[in-house]
Amino acid sequence: MVADKAYSHPSTRRALRSRGIAFTCPEKSDQTARRKAKGSAGGRPPAFDQDIYAGRNVVERCFARLKQFRALATRYAKRAAYFRTALILAAIVLWLREDPQDRP
Repeated sequence: MVADKAYSHPSTRRALRSRGIAFTCPEKSDQTARRKAKGSAGGRPPAFDQDIYAGRNVVERCFARLKQFRALATRYAKRAAYFRTALILAAIVLWLREDPQDRP
């Protein structure tokens, strides 16, 4: 799971760890300061992989582009099948609008 700093609370980390879910999230500055103030009793900093976290940006930009489609943003289609169809059509439109030089 990849999340932003809002979900960086130790109880969230503990709950995900108990379920065996890998969690990548930067630590808040106040939590870092509190941990360092405790000295060796504060424990070690939580694992954080910058490369994995950087991929979160791609997903967020994708959601932002999909929200440009009013039917998706307002959840106009109430049935899951219709919503999925609208999502697929929006993804196709975005893919067709993409610059061919950006494709691999």
